[in-house]
Amino acid sequence: MLTILLTAVATLVVVLVIANLSSGEKKIEHNIERLYASDDPQFMRSMGLLLGPPVIGGNRFEVLVNGDEIFPSMLAAVRSAQKTITFETFIYWSGEIGEQMAQALADKARAGVAVHVLLDWMGSSKMERRYLQMLQDGGAEVFRYHKPHWTGLGRMNDRTHRKLLVVDGRTGFTGGVGIAQEWTGRAQDPQHWRDTHFRVAGPVVGHMQAVFMDNWVKASGNVLHSADYFPAIEPCGDGLAHMFSSSPSGGSDDMQLMYLMAITAASHSIHLASAYFVPDKLTINALVEAARRGVKVQVLTPGNKIDTHTVREASRACWGDLLRAGVEMHEYQPTMFHCKLLVVDEYLVSVGSTNFDSRSFKLNDEANLNIYDRDFARQQTAIFAEDLAKSEQITLDDWLRRSPKEKLMEKLAALLDGQL
Repeated sequence: MLTILLTAVATLVVVLVIANLSSGEKKIEHNIERLYASDDPQFMRSMGLLLGPPVIGGNRFEVLVNGDEIFPSMLAAVRSAQKTITFETFIYWSGEIGEQMAQALADKARAGVAVHVLLDWMGSSKMERRYLQMLQDGGAEVFRYHKPHWTGLGRMNDRTHRKLLVVDGRTGFTGGVGIAQEWTGRAQDPQHWRDTHFRVAGPVVGHMQAVFMDNWVKASGNVLHSADYFPAIEPCGDGLAHMFSSSPSGGSDDMQLMYLMAITAASHSIHLASAYFVPDKLTINALVEAARRGVKVQVLTPGNKIDTHTVREASRACWGDLLRAGVEMHEYQPTMFHCKLLVVDEYLVSVGSTNFDSRSFKLNDEANLNIYDRDFARQQTAIFAEDLAKSEQITLDDWLRRSPKEKLMEKLAALLDGQL
């Protein structure tokens, strides 16, 4: 009897491990053929139809650089709310900014605004419980995504990494920032990280709200669909954009598909900023092919000041083919570099929660905003150049001269590529 019980337990453990380590049902296995350039109307048409919501016009975008610009704008929007606030984030830790955000959300809930907060269970593990109590006492509705439960143990590795704030269904925020002291300030020292967030107005905010609702329904079982959440929004600018999402339970490879399509369509330049850059072979091939056809490819990642050194080691292990093809690899020096940005041909700008790694492409719930606007793209390229000036370029010779110890650590870290 004991043997049977132990066998059953062991079988259950194996099943749960496999369930947690596996990705979603969609899988891209072959290189994407280059059929058009980024300036061909078919590029935007295919992106919109394959990734989800079609591209929509009439939008306005504002870039917010580092915490000193980001958090005051987010807090001001929350405090201005009249009807609804929806907020989803991965990281929510203790600290002054965490308390300020919790207080602002609780105050609006107490004033009669419908406040809905969705926190990833793992990402909010460092959050003081009194913040949750503050929110709940104020009347906010709070759920923690994929909190451990025996009925959902197979989903433990599926985290919501999305970063969305929508106020009154009309003003949206997305980008790389979590709620923690590390994101405050102006990236002035290693204790304050470099990151960018974006404030959005216009009809595409409805797309952002729909992405929030995707996980809100999973967590709460409740569908929020009134005009308070999805108002009719008049055009307020000239920007073209769409917001799309991915998750292991549906469309798990949509983010990788977007990157592959954008890289394949690039004709002149690719500027890629990634906090965690661990591409698989398929994505490396796309970048190599772009460089070989004359596209200037610049990749900017964290240097020694990184929160997860295993990721950096796994990243550096796969740079060989990229460097040989002429891809420029740069490491940001002053502090942790947490930006997530893709600019193609100074036309497409993709921003949001997605890192350039297998975890974002296959395991996490992610959301990105694609903006098709040349003026906005040139602005992001200029900011990228400012970050590049604070970085160290790693040449092929530099990479080949790595120490035996470093090469060994990289090989060991690379074994975890599928989970990084």
